[in-house]
Amino acid sequence: MRVWVCRRKPLALAALGMALVLLCALLSSTGAYAVFYGGVPRKLPIYSVETAQKRLAITFDCAWGTEYTDAILEALAREGVRATFFMVQFWAEKYPEYVKKIDEAGCEIGTHSATHSYMSRQSEGQIREELRTSCAAIESVTGKKVELFRAPYGDYDDLLVETAQSMGLYTIQWDVDSLDWKDLSAQEIASRILGRAREGSIILCHNNGLHTAEALPAVLCALKNRGYTFVTVGELIVREGYTIDANGRQHAAA
Repeated sequence: MRVWVCRRKPLALAALGMALVLLCALLSSTGAYAVFYGGVPRKLPIYSVETAQKRLAITFDCAWGTEYTDAILEALAREGVRATFFMVQFWAEKYPEYVKKIDEAGCEIGTHSATHSYMSRQSEGQIREELRTSCAAIESVTGKKVELFRAPYGDYDDLLVETAQSMGLYTIQWDVDSLDWKDLSAQEIASRILGRAREGSIILCHNNGLHTAEALPAVLCALKNRGYTFVTVGELIVREGYTIDANGRQHAAA
């Protein structure tokens, strides 16, 4: 029986090395958001920010109800924390008094779309309309330009990220998921956040999570005791001259 043996030759290894070099060069040239994903460069939102400073951001998505929003704002105020709230257009239009209240509390507001749909399934025109009208609904109350966008369900594709960017919006994800929407207990929510938060983290919560407001005081106090400072997402991210690695972590350009 003949046995075939594959022998690695120096020429083959050299060719492989050259291919890797060319691949790295290609990835480096595809722009701030590009990473290698499934065989092609893919655009990524900002999941977290590389920083030596002990700074992080806590965020709240607003799509359903307001029952716990006052308690969240009170907890933030007690600790002197300014958070970032991402609002769906229909929520902002239904509760303009809360848009105003959140803004007057010194918190930052971004759009969470107009209809809370899976936007990777939309055309460029539909995406632009969602972003335009949702930003307008917020800006009509606050008088402040919206600069941040979070896609519903964390669902995105290249077209969505590129379209948002062309409209002056930074697309924001998260690297710490509280899973408060699953109605976890306050202790479970706090444990998840405290076990995952690090320098440059963006924490995902929801304004109407069943136990989010209850968990918040312990989370804020514990992270501040660890030496962390809370900032808004807009203060945390790098605005120009940056790259985003394969984990969605933003790095300031050298």
